[in-house]
Amino acid sequence: MLALVYFTATRVDVMDIDASQYAEISREMLAKGDYLHVFDRGKDYLDKPPFLFWASAASMKIFGVNNFGYRFPSLLFALWALFATYRLGKLLYNERTARMAALILGTCQALFLMTNDVRTDTILMSWVITAIWCIKEWEMTRKSLYFFAGCGAIAFGMMTKGPIALMVPVFCFLPDWILKRKWKQFLQPIFIPGVVFMGMLLVPMCIGLYQQFDLHPEKIIDGQTHTSGLRFFFWTQSFGRLSGENQWDNDAPFSFLFENMLWAFQPWILLFCIAMVVRVVQLFQLKFHLKEQDEALTIGGFILTYIVLAKSQYQLPHYIFVVFPLAALMVAKLLEDFFDAKFKALFKTIHAIQIFISGMLLLVALLLFVYVFKGAWWCYLVWFLGVGVWLLLLLKARHKMFWMSASAMICLNIIATNHFYKTLLSDYQGSGAISRFILKNHIPTDKLSLFQFEDPAVGLDFYTKSIIPRNDTLKPTMPEYILTCNSGLDSLAAHNHSYTTLFQGKMFKVSELTPMFINPITRDKALKSFYLIKLK
Repeated sequence: MLALVYFTATRVDVMDIDASQYAEISREMLAKGDYLHVFDRGKDYLDKPPFLFWASAASMKIFGVNNFGYRFPSLLFALWALFATYRLGKLLYNERTARMAALILGTCQALFLMTNDVRTDTILMSWVITAIWCIKEWEMTRKSLYFFAGCGAIAFGMMTKGPIALMVPVFCFLPDWILKRKWKQFLQPIFIPGVVFMGMLLVPMCIGLYQQFDLHPEKIIDGQTHTSGLRFFFWTQSFGRLSGENQWDNDAPFSFLFENMLWAFQPWILLFCIAMVVRVVQLFQLKFHLKEQDEALTIGGFILTYIVLAKSQYQLPHYIFVVFPLAALMVAKLLEDFFDAKFKALFKTIHAIQIFISGMLLLVALLLFVYVFKGAWWCYLVWFLGVGVWLLLLLKARHKMFWMSASAMICLNIIATNHFYKTLLSDYQGSGAISRFILKNHIPTDKLSLFQFEDPAVGLDFYTKSIIPRNDTLKPTMPEYILTCNSGLDSLAAHNHSYTTLFQGKMFKVSELTPMFINPITRDKALKSFYLIKLK
């Protein structure tokens, strides 16, 4: 069921800015046939490692340059993350807890968001939880194959988003081994060939970084010359955000990532907070001396990763998604304790609150197609079926709050993906609407330019399969077709340029939703006009 919901996102346009930028980078990689060097609209690109672009370019080669081709690898990795979470949960706890953990991860809002706004985080999360599972499997069975599989997952995770893929597994096993006094674990001989194996896998990426940047100190990257691609990858991109070397800084507070978890880990965030408190109390009760059957892998990995990410000078909400499998495992363990009649008084209160939360999710789903964007008949059908299932679970389910929360979240996101996001990106993201018009009317992209266009419109390059030039100043010779906004029209009129308007639309920066836009009464005030014109 979850797989079907995830794959319906392939019907939806890619979202500006990051997702459409990554899609365009992947398209350019495929078009050039150069998989060692990364370019963004013809310019050197250094911000992210290449694995997402490799995977999406390979997918586009098979399925074509389209929404499905870009999203397909990330959707597969999302499903694999659920499987890896299940396998780790089975090792740490039992079959029932493992299944709950996989469903908790699969139904949190972040997973649904990542299937719509596809970035590097889905693949990173999948590689990281795979590494943790495999290394834990090695620890319990001593089968070397699992250890090297874990090392391989770490290497590919690093090729997805940098050293964070190594840091999270270390943060998991470090406190677990220390609190169990398993000192010999730190001196295992297999670690040396494991590190060598990771290094070997990283060689192609390192060669590409060295050739593209280190061999060309004259290149200007972010306004500076002598930029080392290798140093950026291994240090500046991650650790430089702690040391202040990285130029990015949004002054986010320490609580920023948790504040965003309040929506991203719905409907399980309340249970997660309780699970954290319970686990910390238990650690104090055990005097931080764990037995073999205990585990600090999940709580240690989550807390240490959170501290490091929260201390970064630049944070975005999706940074914390990498440890959501660990959060899902902690929630599943708490639910297992609840269902085994532990914490009875606490369970009674939480049970009622969680059922209320699930009901509110269904109300949000209703508002999406009744108020925000008027929906078709199928929205009503899905919603009434969702409410019917929710009521049936309320009357007959054994573990009501778990199944009601999961079912409400699935119902919400069927509607959110196939109605809300589809309408949002089709009707209000300028790059999608104008791309369809350009392709339908066979407008030559080599005669098109963006002029004083108040939106990055990165998706325009991806959908038209062309790099559309952008400029903000009038030139003696302007292209025949121009995509612009009101300010551009004013500039053209001031210099006596006459034109014919071919297409006019309204757009909004869809990645930054505001109450003014969400409210249909005030939506027009939040929109900006754009025009495709032909100069005479």
